[in-house]
This record gives sequence, C-alpha cells and structure tokens, in this order.
Amino acid sequence: MKRLTKKQMWIFAIGQLGWSILGGIITAWLVAFYLPTKDINHPEFFSGTTIEFYNIIVPGLVIGGFLTVLGLITALCRVWDAVSDPLIANLSDNSRNKKGRRMPFMRVAAIPFSVVTILVFMAPSLFTGGKEPSGCNIAWVAVMLVLFYTFMTIYCTPYNALISEFGKTQEDRMNISTYISLTYFAGTLIAYTPFVFAGFLTNAVGYYWSYVICFIPLAVIACICMLIPTFKLKETDFVEAKPAGTNAFKSLKATFKNRDFRTFSLSDIMYWVGLTLFQTGLPFFVKVSMGLDQSWTMYFMGGMTVLSAAFYPFVTKFVLKFGKKKLVIAGFLGLALAYLITSMINVITFIPGIVYGVIICVVAALPMSLLGIIPQSIVADVAEAEAKTTGENREGMFFAARTFAMKLGQSIAMLLFTSLAIIGSTATPEELRTSNDISATQTGLMIVGLVAVAFCVAGAVILVFYREKKVMSIIAKKEDAAFMKAIEEEKK
Repeated sequence: MKRLTKKQMWIFAIGQLGWSILGGIITAWLVAFYLPTKDINHPEFFSGTTIEFYNIIVPGLVIGGFLTVLGLITALCRVWDAVSDPLIANLSDNSRNKKGRRMPFMRVAAIPFSVVTILVFMAPSLFTGGKEPSGCNIAWVAVMLVLFYTFMTIYCTPYNALISEFGKTQEDRMNISTYISLTYFAGTLIAYTPFVFAGFLTNAVGYYWSYVICFIPLAVIACICMLIPTFKLKETDFVEAKPAGTNAFKSLKATFKNRDFRTFSLSDIMYWVGLTLFQTGLPFFVKVSMGLDQSWTMYFMGGMTVLSAAFYPFVTKFVLKFGKKKLVIAGFLGLALAYLITSMINVITFIPGIVYGVIICVVAALPMSLLGIIPQSIVADVAEAEAKTTGENREGMFFAARTFAMKLGQSIAMLLFTSLAIIGSTATPEELRTSNDISATQTGLMIVGLVAVAFCVAGAVILVFYREKKVMSIIAKKEDAAFMKAIEEEKK
C-alpha cells in the first residue's frame, strides 16, 4: 500500500476544514441565535438600527427551573447519538464497497450535512412572520439537530478512521493530525465570521435572516471542502479494505473493553466540555466580562488560531522529546490556566478587557495546538494496537466513540453554560423563565470559567492512567524508534 505524500495529507485535511465550519456554526451560533441577549451590542450595525428580537423557541429556564428547551433538545440528541454512532461506525468497518470502507460514506453525507446545517436555523416562524414561540419551531429545531448530528457522524466517523489507516508511521500520523488540527481551527474561525458581516444585512432583512444569509455561503464552502478528498484521493491505493466482520454492539463492547481507550475517552470528554464552555461563552466573555464589542470575538479567536498554528511545526519535535501523554497533560493544564485567567476578569479589574483578551490568546495558543493535534493520533495508536492484538480492524468504531465523546462533551457544556451563566442574576424566577437574556451576569461567567478549569484539570488527572508505553510497544515499527525513545523511561 502507498503512503500519502505531504500534498495528499493536505488534501485529506481539507475535508476537516469543511466539517469543522459546519460544526463551528452550531457551536458558535445555536445559543446566540435562538437565545440572543436583548441588549446585544453589534458595532457593525448601521447607526440608528433598532434590532428586533422575538422568541422563536421558548426562552428561559423552563425545564425543572434549571434547563432550557434548547438544552433539552441537545441532550436528547446525545441519546440518539448513543445509538447512531456505533451503527454508522460498524457499517463503515464492515463495508465491502470496492471504492473503500470510508470514502463512499463521506461522499454521500457531505451535501445533506451542509444543507441540514442551514435548516437548523430556518424555523417555520421565520417564514410565517410569527413572533411567539411555538411547538412547531421546537419540533423543527429538534428534528434538524438530530439530522445534523446524524450526517456529522456519517461523515466524521469514516473520515477520522482514515487517520489510523493513512498514518503508516508515527511521523505520518503526527503530520496528518497536525494538518487536520490546523484546518479544524481554521474552520472554527471561519464559523465566527458572521459576527463581522451579518450587520451589513440587518437593515434590509432583520437580525435573524442576516445570520442565515451569512451561513449559506459558509455551508457551500464547507460542502466543497468535504467532497474534495473523496474525489482527489483513491482510498484503496492507501488502505487494504478488509471488513471487520463484527456486529455493531459487540464491536462497541469490545472497543470499550480496551482499558487504555476507556481512560482516553473519559479524559477526552473532559477536554470537549472545557473547550466548548469557552467557545460557547466567548462572545459573552467579550461583551459582559471584558466590556468590549462582540466583534472582538472574531479578532481574539483569529489571533488565538494564528498563534496556535505557529506552534504546529514544533509539536512533532516535542513528541519526539517528551512523548504524547505528557504533552496532552501539559495541554490540559495550560488550557486550565487560560480559563482561570478568564474567570478572573471581573475580580482583578485594573487590567483592561482588551489586555485580558490578548493574555488569554497567548496563554491558550500552545495548549490548543497540543490538544488539537495529539489526541487524534492517540486514538489511532490505540485502534492499531487493538487490531494487532485481536485481528479485527475496527478503526471506525474507535473514532465513532471519540466523535460521540466530542458531541457528548459539547452538549454537557451547553447545558452547563445556560444554567451557570445566570448565577447572580437579579431577575425574578418569572423573568428568568421568559427572558431571552439568560447569560449576562459577571458572576455566572466567572463560575463558567472555573468549571472549565475543573474539567481540564480532571482531564489531565485521568490521562495519567493511560499506558502509552504499552500501546506503543505493540505498534512500533523501525521508523518509530525516535518516538519509542521518548517514552522509554515511562514506568510500566
């Protein structure tokens, strides 16, 4: 089987750019779109513009006094994921398609994945002109989110499985992980661009449609990016497509019997909760905590992405020196420090908000690069070790479990954010139940930051129990001697 060239690795990474744009749209905009703050400050809006807000879905903490309808919908999506993720992974692992086990799924999913992302934000009331929440709107959002996560799974699970299959050596695996990490953060950054451009449309089409219109070209770009590797790379040139031969839930059970994968997965959930708390809360940290216009969200995210990318060429060298586990633990602790600084914005008040933003970007940059690159290669290592040990090629199931960990972590974060961010509010229970503005307290945002710190520290502690040396000893090839040397002193 051939090895991917550097150019082909970049072609593969373009697929990640596509789906991260779509995932970024949901992460950055779902809460802001359906539960916008009424006093939102958009400097890009034309002078004298009055922004009209109305309730598309029921706002406030109406489920048990601590959960929003939107939070409940995202929680139910996780229930569906628990069933669909292993089914899709197993279909991919057992595929006998002559064109490969992975690429055909990706090609089928790309267009509907892109279309459904837009439909999430096109509730019926946007067409009927209704300005009161309705059951139809709730049902629409619920169904579209279920479809969104389903098509995400159909694309991402086979895509991520190829990391292990395309990565013939540790160098290849680290390079692929580096490239897709770069395109992941680039896609996330692109998803924030409506903060800058939507205002130019507001006078003509209103607040909600201005964002929908901005999402459409992003989805088109994402779709093209996702299709590029499926047409430019011939999977069977690089991978021997050998079906796993197991059913879905036996395969899932076998996957989670792997002690090292269980350890990694639990740590990974902590990472996604912490990261998503920050990404979801960033516009609110900028506006409420720092006292800046929300357009600074784009600038801070862009600065953090560029600075993080500057560290990418050094990550493989760091792995050669320290191994993967130590660096991921260091990334967790570095991210925890960035979140701790974020939580202190309204405690240490003599530092200007913009200075806080710069400090946070600088502190978070290296941890983001470490955590963006290395975990993917760890999953690939564990999947390959399992294949060598058992003879079953279940890479899809391992990466489906990681995709589920990502989506579970994101959902937990959204639930936590909408519940914690209102702590300290002076609003009455009735106002909290009915108001759109559920996230404007400095105390609540400080607590969000501290909770993110706790999750990152927990992730670091859990990963201590990952047996890196054992995994690497199973899969190491002669080309991987330098990687083995980096961990040779680790205790068994």
